[in-house]
Amino acid sequence: MGLTKGLATDIISLSLRVWILNFKKGKMMKNASVLTILGIVLCALAFLSHGCSSAQPGETVAEGHRRHLRTLRINQQELMQDIDMAMLTDKPSKLTDKRIP
Repeated sequence: MGLTKGLATDIISLSLRVWILNFKKGKMMKNASVLTILGIVLCALAFLSHGCSSAQPGETVAEGHRRHLRTLRINQQELMQDIDMAMLTDKPSKLTDKRIP
């Protein structure tokens, strides 16, 4: 469904050639933004279709589930550490527990 990397590079190189030709003809300002946006969109489609959202090669469904649970657990621990640091409860108090008259 997604674009291959070879096709994406061919489209980008073609758009660059057209951009250079239009620059020489004086039509750069009109077509430069359109070609730049087209190139960015095509690159995004090429890289997002094969990005990190897909499963790792050779990874089973159970391994992917364990990886997601581990990531959530680590994120929750880091969030709790940040909250403790903001509330100043991450270090022991230097106040005395004895009653001073």
